Amino acid sequence: MTQEVDLKRRKFLTIATGVVGGVGAAHLAVPFVSSWQPSAKAQAAGAPVKVDISKLQEGQMITVEWRGKPVWIVKRTPELLDALPTVRDNLRDPDSAEEQQPKYAVNEHRSIKPEILVLVGVCTHLGCAPLYRPEMSAEDLGADWKGGFFCPCHGSKFDIAGRVYQSVPAPTNLEVPPYRFIDDATVLVGEHPEEFTA
Repeated sequence: MTQEVDLKRRKFLTIATGVVGGVGAAHLAVPFVSSWQPSAKAQAAGAPVKVDISKLQEGQMITVEWRGKPVWIVKRTPELLDALPTVRDNLRDPDSAEEQQPKYAVNEHRSIKPEILVLVGVCTHLGCAPLYRPEMSAEDLGADWKGGFFCPCHGSKFDIAGRVYQSVPAPTNLEVPPYRFIDDATVLVGEHPEEFTA
Protein backbone atom coordinates (compact mmCIF):
# COMPACT_ATOMS: atom_id res chain seq x y z
CA MET A 1 0.00 0.00 0.00
CA THR A 2 2.80 2.45 0.88
CA GLN A 3 4.57 1.67 -2.38
CA GLU A 4 1.35 2.40 -4.38
CA VAL A 5 0.92 5.79 -2.64
CA ASP A 6 4.58 6.65 -3.30
CA LEU A 7 4.17 5.89 -7.04
CA LYS A 8 1.12 8.15 -7.28
CA ARG A 9 2.94 10.90 -5.40
CA ARG A 10 6.02 10.51 -7.62
CA LYS A 11 3.88 10.67 -10.79
CA PHE A 12 2.08 13.80 -9.49
CA LEU A 13 5.36 15.51 -8.57
CA THR A 14 6.87 14.66 -11.97
CA ILE A 15 3.88 16.15 -13.83
CA ALA A 16 3.76 19.23 -11.56
CA THR A 17 7.49 19.85 -12.05
CA GLY A 18 7.07 19.54 -15.83
CA VAL A 19 4.18 22.03 -15.86
CA VAL A 20 6.04 24.55 -13.68
CA GLY A 21 9.16 24.15 -15.85
CA GLY A 22 7.09 24.67 -19.04
CA VAL A 23 5.48 27.83 -17.68
CA GLY A 24 8.89 29.13 -16.61
CA ALA A 25 10.36 28.42 -20.05
CA ALA A 26 7.47 30.24 -21.71
CA HIS A 27 8.00 33.27 -19.44
CA LEU A 28 11.67 33.33 -20.41
CA ALA A 29 10.93 32.87 -24.13
CA VAL A 30 8.44 35.75 -24.47
CA PRO A 31 10.92 38.57 -23.66
CA PHE A 32 13.59 36.84 -25.73
CA VAL A 33 11.36 36.58 -28.81
CA SER A 34 10.03 40.11 -28.22
CA SER A 35 13.61 41.40 -28.28
CA TRP A 36 13.74 40.46 -31.98
CA GLN A 37 11.12 43.13 -32.75
CA PRO A 38 12.38 46.66 -33.46
CA SER A 39 12.37 48.85 -30.37
CA ALA A 40 10.08 51.87 -30.13
CA LYS A 41 13.14 54.03 -30.79
CA ALA A 42 14.00 52.01 -33.93
CA GLN A 43 10.40 52.21 -35.16
CA ALA A 44 10.38 55.97 -34.60
CA ALA A 45 13.61 56.17 -36.61
CA GLY A 46 11.95 54.43 -39.52
CA ALA A 47 11.86 50.68 -38.93
CA PRO A 48 9.07 49.06 -40.96
CA VAL A 49 5.72 48.60 -39.22
CA LYS A 50 3.68 45.44 -39.83
CA VAL A 51 -0.08 46.03 -39.98
CA ASP A 52 -2.82 43.38 -39.88
CA ILE A 53 -5.60 44.50 -42.24
CA SER A 54 -7.58 41.24 -42.15
CA LYS A 55 -10.46 42.84 -40.20
CA LEU A 56 -10.51 46.10 -42.18
CA GLN A 57 -14.01 46.53 -43.65
CA GLU A 58 -14.93 48.43 -46.81
CA GLY A 59 -15.00 52.14 -46.06
CA GLN A 60 -12.96 51.81 -42.86
CA MET A 61 -9.65 53.47 -42.06
CA ILE A 62 -7.01 52.50 -39.50
CA THR A 63 -4.09 54.64 -38.35
CA VAL A 64 -0.61 53.41 -37.43
CA GLU A 65 2.54 55.31 -36.59
CA TRP A 66 5.66 55.23 -38.76
CA ARG A 67 8.61 57.59 -38.32
CA GLY A 68 6.59 59.58 -35.80
CA LYS A 69 3.84 60.29 -38.35
CA PRO A 70 0.33 58.90 -38.69
CA VAL A 71 -0.11 56.52 -41.62
CA TRP A 72 -3.62 55.82 -42.81
CA ILE A 73 -4.71 52.54 -44.34
CA VAL A 74 -8.12 52.78 -46.00
CA LYS A 75 -10.17 50.03 -47.60
CA ARG A 76 -12.00 51.90 -50.34
CA THR A 77 -15.46 50.88 -51.44
CA PRO A 78 -16.26 50.24 -55.13
CA GLU A 79 -18.32 53.46 -55.04
CA LEU A 80 -15.30 55.47 -53.87
CA LEU A 81 -13.08 53.89 -56.53
CA ASP A 82 -15.65 54.61 -59.25
CA ALA A 83 -15.70 58.27 -58.20
CA LEU A 84 -11.94 58.79 -58.73
CA PRO A 85 -12.11 59.68 -62.44
CA THR A 86 -15.04 62.04 -61.88
CA VAL A 87 -12.97 64.54 -59.84
CA ARG A 88 -9.92 64.74 -62.16
CA ASP A 89 -10.78 68.19 -63.50
CA ASN A 90 -10.93 69.60 -59.96
CA LEU A 91 -7.45 68.38 -58.95
CA ARG A 92 -4.16 70.27 -58.98
CA ASP A 93 -2.03 67.18 -59.77
CA PRO A 94 -4.37 64.42 -61.03
CA ASP A 95 -1.54 62.36 -62.60
CA SER A 96 0.69 62.51 -59.50
CA ALA A 97 3.50 64.23 -61.42
CA GLU A 98 5.01 65.54 -58.19
CA GLU A 99 7.13 62.90 -56.48
CA GLN A 100 5.06 62.22 -53.37
CA GLN A 101 4.68 58.53 -53.96
CA PRO A 102 6.81 55.55 -55.01
CA LYS A 103 6.72 54.53 -58.68
CA TYR A 104 4.34 51.65 -57.92
CA ALA A 105 1.76 54.18 -56.70
CA VAL A 106 1.82 56.47 -59.75
CA ASN A 107 -1.65 55.57 -60.99
CA GLU A 108 -5.17 56.89 -60.62
CA HIS A 109 -5.75 55.19 -57.26
CA ARG A 110 -2.17 55.88 -56.01
CA SER A 111 -1.78 52.39 -54.56
CA ILE A 112 -0.58 48.86 -55.25
CA LYS A 113 -4.06 47.36 -54.88
CA PRO A 114 -6.90 49.68 -55.93
CA GLU A 115 -9.01 48.98 -52.85
CA ILE A 116 -6.22 49.52 -50.27
CA LEU A 117 -4.90 53.08 -49.87
CA VAL A 118 -1.83 53.85 -47.74
CA LEU A 119 -1.09 57.53 -47.01
CA VAL A 120 0.87 59.66 -44.58
CA GLY A 121 -1.89 61.49 -42.69
CA VAL A 122 -0.25 64.93 -42.65
CA CYS A 123 -1.56 67.88 -44.66
CA THR A 124 1.02 69.20 -47.12
CA HIS A 125 0.11 72.80 -46.22
CA LEU A 126 1.17 73.25 -42.59
CA GLY A 127 1.21 69.71 -41.21
CA CYS A 128 -2.27 69.48 -39.71
CA ALA A 129 -4.12 66.16 -39.61
CA PRO A 130 -6.89 66.02 -42.24
CA LEU A 131 -10.14 64.26 -41.42
CA TYR A 132 -11.31 61.14 -43.25
CA ARG A 133 -14.58 62.05 -44.98
CA PRO A 134 -15.71 59.08 -47.12
CA GLU A 135 -19.33 60.17 -47.50
CA MET A 136 -20.57 61.36 -50.91
CA SER A 137 -22.05 64.87 -51.36
CA ALA A 138 -21.37 65.92 -47.77
CA GLU A 139 -23.46 69.02 -46.98
CA ASP A 140 -20.54 70.99 -45.55
CA LEU A 141 -18.18 70.07 -48.42
CA GLY A 142 -20.53 70.53 -51.37
CA ALA A 143 -22.64 68.42 -53.68
CA ASP A 144 -19.59 67.62 -55.85
CA TRP A 145 -17.73 66.02 -52.90
CA LYS A 146 -16.96 62.37 -53.79
CA GLY A 147 -15.25 61.28 -50.58
CA GLY A 148 -11.71 61.96 -49.42
CA PHE A 149 -9.88 63.96 -46.79
CA PHE A 150 -10.61 67.45 -45.46
CA CYS A 151 -8.14 69.52 -43.43
CA PRO A 152 -10.07 71.58 -40.85
CA CYS A 153 -7.11 73.88 -40.15
CA HIS A 154 -7.22 75.84 -43.43
CA GLY A 155 -9.76 74.05 -45.64
CA SER A 156 -7.54 71.94 -47.90
CA LYS A 157 -9.33 69.08 -49.63
CA PHE A 158 -7.96 65.82 -51.04
CA ASP A 159 -9.76 63.13 -52.99
CA ILE A 160 -9.97 59.50 -51.87
CA ALA A 161 -6.54 58.87 -53.45
CA GLY A 162 -4.98 61.75 -51.49
CA ARG A 163 -4.76 64.05 -54.54
CA VAL A 164 -5.11 67.73 -53.69
CA TYR A 165 -7.95 69.84 -55.06
CA GLN A 166 -7.31 73.12 -56.89
CA SER A 167 -7.72 76.47 -55.11
CA VAL A 168 -6.88 75.20 -51.61
CA PRO A 169 -3.86 76.10 -49.44
CA ALA A 170 -2.17 72.65 -49.65
CA PRO A 171 0.34 72.76 -52.54
CA THR A 172 0.75 69.05 -53.20
CA ASN A 173 -0.91 65.64 -52.86
CA LEU A 174 -0.70 63.68 -49.63
CA GLU A 175 2.42 61.51 -49.43
CA VAL A 176 2.32 57.77 -50.11
CA PRO A 177 4.95 56.07 -47.93
CA PRO A 178 6.94 53.04 -49.06
CA TYR A 179 4.93 49.90 -48.35
CA ARG A 180 4.39 46.37 -49.52
CA PHE A 181 2.03 43.47 -48.93
CA ILE A 182 3.47 40.52 -47.02
CA ASP A 183 0.25 38.66 -47.82
CA ASP A 184 -3.39 39.60 -48.46
CA ALA A 185 -3.93 40.36 -44.78
CA THR A 186 -0.66 42.12 -43.88
CA VAL A 187 0.89 45.41 -45.00
CA LEU A 188 4.48 46.35 -44.16
CA VAL A 189 4.75 50.15 -44.00
CA GLY A 190 8.25 51.49 -44.58
CA GLU A 191 9.56 48.94 -47.07
CA HIS A 192 9.23 48.82 -50.86
CA PRO A 193 8.13 45.65 -52.71
CA GLU A 194 11.12 43.51 -53.73
CA GLU A 195 10.75 44.31 -57.42
CA PHE A 196 11.27 48.02 -56.62
CA THR A 197 14.29 47.73 -54.30
CA ALA A 198 16.95 47.05 -56.95
